[in-house]
Amino acid sequence: MPDTPEKTATEKVVKTEAEWRAQLTPEQYHILREKGTERPYTGPLEFNFESGSYHCAGCGALLFASGAKYDSGCGWPAFMIPADSKAIDEHEDSSYGMRRVEVTCAKCGGHLGHVFPDGPRPTGLRYCINSASLTFTKAPE
Repeated sequence: MPDTPEKTATEKVVKTEAEWRAQLTPEQYHILREKGTERPYTGPLEFNFESGSYHCAGCGALLFASGAKYDSGCGWPAFMIPADSKAIDEHEDSSYGMRRVEVTCAKCGGHLGHVFPDGPRPTGLRYCINSASLTFTKAPE
């Protein structure tokens, strides 16, 4: 029986830290597994506006569609809405003396970035996501 999108979105990917280190680059590991952040304006996907889809670099889950991406000027890829509400989890983050909402991949728990309530209409949200936590698949022409 083929996996339905609903089923796939809720299946969890569990790996040891050694398995994650072997699979990910040092920067990806730092961001996805240690909740790090890349320097602003340095990520290769910050200025990518090609048609396609953005996936978790840890597990390949579909996270965002290119139609939801916009130039927020924040220094990281920004999206108005996830591809599917079940693709991401949100957690309160009070690190560094700030109150933010952390965004993680629902499938593997990898840290993606944060969501802020200062985005464009219709959602009013800005999902500020590290490039290193994403892979991009270009849409077929």
